[in-house]
Order: sequence, then structure tokens, then C-alpha cells
Amino acid sequence: MTPVTQALLVLLLPLVSAAVIALFLRRQGGIATLVSVSVAAALAAVSLNLILGGERFTASMEWLRFGNFAVSLGFKFDDLAAVMLFVVSFVGFFIHLFSTGYMREDAARGRYFGGLSIFMFAMLGIVFADNLFMMFIFWELVGFSSYLLIGHWHERQSASDAAKKAFIVNRVGDFGFLLGILMCYWVHGTVNLTELGATHDGGGIIYSRLIPLLLFCGAIGKSAMMPLQVWLPDAMEGPTPVSALIHAATMVAAGIYMLCRIEVLMVPDALQVIMWVGTTTALYAALCAIVQRDIKKVLAYSTLSQLGYMVAAFGLGSSSFELNGVAIAAGVGAAMFHLTTHAFFKALLFLGSGSVIHGCQHEQDIFKMGGLKSKMPLTFWTFTIGVAAIIGMPGFAGFFSKDAILLLALQKNPAVFAILALTAVLTAFYMVRMWKLVFFGATRSEHAAHAHESGFSMTLPLIVLAVLSAVGGYSGIFGRIAGSVAYLVPHAEGADHTTILIVSLAVMIVGAGSAWWFYKSDATDTLEAKSRGLFRGLTVLKESFDVLYDYYVAKVQQRFAMLLNFLEQIFLAGLIIRGCAGLVGLMGLGGRALHVGSLHAYVYWFLFGLVLLWAYAAGVF
Repeated sequence: MTPVTQALLVLLLPLVSAAVIALFLRRQGGIATLVSVSVAAALAAVSLNLILGGERFTASMEWLRFGNFAVSLGFKFDDLAAVMLFVVSFVGFFIHLFSTGYMREDAARGRYFGGLSIFMFAMLGIVFADNLFMMFIFWELVGFSSYLLIGHWHERQSASDAAKKAFIVNRVGDFGFLLGILMCYWVHGTVNLTELGATHDGGGIIYSRLIPLLLFCGAIGKSAMMPLQVWLPDAMEGPTPVSALIHAATMVAAGIYMLCRIEVLMVPDALQVIMWVGTTTALYAALCAIVQRDIKKVLAYSTLSQLGYMVAAFGLGSSSFELNGVAIAAGVGAAMFHLTTHAFFKALLFLGSGSVIHGCQHEQDIFKMGGLKSKMPLTFWTFTIGVAAIIGMPGFAGFFSKDAILLLALQKNPAVFAILALTAVLTAFYMVRMWKLVFFGATRSEHAAHAHESGFSMTLPLIVLAVLSAVGGYSGIFGRIAGSVAYLVPHAEGADHTTILIVSLAVMIVGAGSAWWFYKSDATDTLEAKSRGLFRGLTVLKESFDVLYDYYVAKVQQRFAMLLNFLEQIFLAGLIIRGCAGLVGLMGLGGRALHVGSLHAYVYWFLFGLVLLWAYAAGVF
């Protein structure tokens, strides 16, 4: 089987699964589960063979043509795609496996697994896309499948609202993304990623800045950067495996992957904007996470913060290094390295939270848990590895990828370095806060008192992801796959590695130690009790964007829409359409009055015409 055939098989397998489930198995939950999980396993196996095969290739075919404009569908499989394919296929498979236990009692699990399959198809389309038009098609399909999965429990109003919110907010970013694609084609004459890399000439001062920033709008929506971050915390209304797959490992990472794909279009001014958007989001989300009580929302804001790290890294990477004669941006390497390790430990943390929620009979408030270390030992130890990875404990995956970003920031922008270091302190603080409140102390609710360890189908993915979170940062551990990742890691010359190591250890110890000392294992939020002003300020910070958008929609957009509707009814529908129709009707009425078929009427009209003619001749008019 040729590599192109393997890539086509990888892409089409989940589409076939989704079609079979949608057409025949929506009410057959058990069979639908078997089909979806089996396809996910086959997908992971073929993907691994494709990645380890070593061949990198491009292939395309024309899909649509309108005159000189053609849309192609094709594959661009390089080391960057190999890294993303590994993340999507393997993390996706273990999330499918976890879902078999988590969703076992769900009456609509056939629909759920069908949604997972269509999401995998859409995400793989983004991974393989060789041009921006193809990427946009699958980009929108990812948004649609996300809408389905977030709103899986649509009978709950909160889930239904969250799905609509995610869909609408992403459309805002996608509008800018589409404008960027169209402008890119207009300026460069192509949106093929390989051709852009070979022929990119800037396109002038305005367009060279506008095109990458418009394309970045797509990443702002999909990766939930400020100011479009509001949809991601609400998306936690979906099933927890969905949160792990879409909102931790793959969908939100699509924005980072897209940025790395279009790195050739970037100019310093655009990179500066991207860098500060990512840095600001990282700090903002970390501050918001401190006041969260819902275990999944803590992880949601943590995801926002880590995505901010990746975006900031990309924006910092204006310099490049040579690899086999090819210039590789340092920011691309740092961003993709952290994307990869983050997929491991954040999927682990989300699935671990799902195990906790499942064991506690769907309790999600961390202040109503406690004492789960002894009741759920396997979940505890794997979750602990995830926490160690995300806070940057030496030796774990997050330690290496976070330090790569801090190293780049130290070299490029001291202000960004300081903010990201502060964010690392906050990360350690809120993660250890959650870890302590969930697993230590006495149980603080009836649900926690009767908690139990999850079944094998849920704990096996935790074990595998824990291993990846522990060793995922070591070069060479995955052979060819690690070679793809290692090739992307920035080669910073002359950097003070000792400084980074000291800072990394210091921020982890300060953040983790402060949380362990500050928070007691009881049902009271210590920060709220001891510093109401700070707690309230952070809560307002979290809610400020939703309040602002609610005000805008209700007071500005809605009133402007009412004004436009009024003008449309009066001028367009009234004066122009009804007015013209009324004038034509009046003329028709007059015309009909002249043709009534009555001799007397014709005589009267004849005499009336003679009078008018005489008056005109006499100069009356």
C-alpha cells in the first residue's frame, strides 16, 4: 500500500464510520460503539505505519474549477503533519476507548460515537490539507462536529446554549480567516501551502501585514484566544471525553497547527501582535482558573493558558535555524513541541477528571470532593503525573516544552518572559490547589464518600497517557515520531540554560508550595474567605467578557438590528417595493378604466380628450 493510499485510508475511515452509524446504528448504541472504537484503533495503526514509514509526500487533485479559479484537494504530509497526525490518531483512540466506559449508560451513545467519528474525519482533513481552501472546508466541519458534541445532552438548556455559543463565536473568527484566504489568493495567486513557501514575496506593506493577521483570526476563534475565549469554558457542558478530545488535545490545537502551516506568510509586525495576544491570554486564563470550583472549568482555563503559551511562542519565533538546508522558525518548533506534550498531559487530566466525576456520581465541584486518593488510587497516581507535567516538574514532558518557550522568550522579549514566568507560578498554584482539594483530606460530600475506581476501559487510557506525559519530552523515545518532534525544537544558541532551569524550578516551587500551604482540605474556598476583594476582582475579570458581549448584543447589536429592520420595512419593503407596486397597480387601474367595453364610456373619454386638447390649444396649460 503506497503512502498516499494509506493517507487516503486514514482520512476516509472515520467518515465511513460516521456514515454507517448515522444511517444504520443511531439507536444501536453497543454496535455503534464497537464500530467507532474499532475504526479509531485501525486509524491509529495505519497512522503509525504511515509515520514510521518515513516517506514524506505531497499529492493533489482538482476538485472544482470556475474559469481560471480551481479548488484542489490534496495531501501535504511532512514532519509537521506527522506530529499532528500522531497526536490526533493516538490521543483520539484512547479517548474513544475511555468513552466506552464513561458513556455506557447513555441512551444516545450511538449519536455520540457518530459525532466522534465525524470529528476525527474533519480534524484529519486539517492535518493533511495542502491548501488553505481545503483546510477551511474541514475547519468548518470541525466547528460543526464540535457543536454536535458539546450539545450532546441537548435536553439540558446549559448544554444547548454552550453549543450555540461555541458555534457562533467561532464563526466570528472564521469570517476573518475566510477573508484572509481570499486576500491571500488575490495577492499571491495561490493558497497552496507548498507554492506559498516557494513564491511568497510579501504582497506589499499593507497586504503583507493584513493577510497573516486575518488568517490569525481563525486561530483566535478555534484556539480560543482573547477576545474570543468565552466559548471554551462553557463548552465543558459536553461529555468529559469530548472536553479531552476537542478542547484539550485536538480542536483547539488546530489553530496552532494552522499558524505553523502559514509561517512563511508572517512578518515581524504580525508576529508582534500574535505574540502579545498569546501572552495576554496565558496570563488572563491563569488568573481566571484560580477562582473556579468546577474541576472541568479549572482545566478549561488551564487549556486557554497553555494555548496562550503556544501562540506566544509562535509569535516570538521570528528567527530561524537551518535543518537540511531548510529554514525552520524557532517559534514553530517551540509551539509544536508544547502542543504535543500538552496533548498528552491535558488529555490525561481531562480523562482523569472524567474518572473522578464518574466515580463521584457526576459531582464536579472540587470543594465537594476530598479523600479520593485512597478510594481511586489509580486515578490519583495518573492524575498526579498529569499535574506534575503541566506545572513543569523536572523530568516530565511539560518541563521540556515549557522551558523551550521560556528560553525563547528570554532571548527575544524580556517582558514576555516575565509574564509567562508569572503565568507558570499561577499554573502551579491552581493545579496543586485542585489536586489537593480533590484527593486529600476528608470526604466533603455524600458522593465523594461513596466514590469508586473506574473500570478498565477508563483506567487503561489514563495509564497510557500518564506514560506519555512522563516520558514525552525525551528526545528519541518514540523513534521516528520523536525525530519529527525533536526536529521542531528550537536550536537556541548562546542561551543561558542555567537561568531558565533556575527560573523554572523556582516558579514551580513557589506556585505549588503556596497552594499547598494556603488551601485547607475543607469545603471553604480559602481565597474567598481571606481575601474577598481579590477573589471578587478575579471573578469579575472572568465574567467581564461575557458581560460585555451580553451588553453589546442586547443594547447595541439588537437595537441596530431593530433600526435596520425599521428602515427596511419603511424604505425597502415599503417605499421601494410596495411603493413601486402601488404605482404600477394605480397605472393598471387607470388602464383598465380605459378598456371597459362600454360605448358610453368610450364617448365620455373621447369628449374628455377633446376638452383637454382644446384647453391645451387655447393656452390654458
